Amino acid sequence: MFVFFTDTDMDVNSKLAKERGFELISMPYTLNDKDVFPYVDFEEFDSKAFYDSLRAGSMPTTSAINTERYIQYFEPHFAAGNDIFYVSFSAAMSMTFNNMDEAVAILKEKYPERKFYRLDTKGITILSLNIFYEVSEMLKLGKTPEEIIKWAETEVNKFAVYFFADDLKFFKRSGRVSGISAAMGNLIGIRPIIHINDEGKMLSIGKEKGRAKALARLVSYVDELGDNVKDHKVIIGHTDAYETAAEIRDMLIGKFGELDCEIVAVNPTAGSHCGPNCVGVSFHAKHR
Repeated sequence: MFVFFTDTDMDVNSKLAKERGFELISMPYTLNDKDVFPYVDFEEFDSKAFYDSLRAGSMPTTSAINTERYIQYFEPHFAAGNDIFYVSFSAAMSMTFNNMDEAVAILKEKYPERKFYRLDTKGITILSLNIFYEVSEMLKLGKTPEEIIKWAETEVNKFAVYFFADDLKFFKRSGRVSGISAAMGNLIGIRPIIHINDEGKMLSIGKEKGRAKALARLVSYVDELGDNVKDHKVIIGHTDAYETAAEIRDMLIGKFGELDCEIVAVNPTAGSHCGPNCVGVSFHAKHR
């Protein structure tokens, strides 16, 4: 029997994880000198309060889960005779997976008959969430982890995400995005356009002046790169910018017609790196 895991950096909350039959690993952040584990230290994410605290000057940080905490997540299931299939956010974005690998190696010595699989979505937030939905539907249809991992070899890179940042101080401090220059953040109204590449890394690929042009550019990516867009979810993520996210949704529906479209508040751990007022869209694409 398999036990399925995912994590909070994929914009999966405890309710969704339970509905889809997944255990949830909480990826922490530190805010005002307090370590916070999403959906362990709170039941529901108050995105308005969190992003307002960032607007008021708070600068949260994030850190990797240690080896012992991974063991605490996984060992009870190995001990019960179950194997594990973990659908995760991008290994290229965090050192936490080194600790996970160490934990799995320790447990495999203790439980050599047990199997551990990880599907790297090579994304975070709404990109990973989009893949999570696809994987959970395949599991409902009886697909095995081996079959899904084979599917992922080609299909993971067919889910794209494009988004724009509103305040570069968060990204510049975290160093998570290649191609963002310090000077760009000093230009009033300039919004860098960012995507996640095939390696699972965030990359700045241009900039637009003003929100309207940034929105139009996101929609243009869906139009130019979209592949069977109507047959898959379109997920719009935001960091306390719901009205802007709804505007993108309406623009997409105006262009494509009826869509399976969902608007999601980006989780606080990932949001610690991008700050408030970011908006992005994830969709099924010819390539990233």
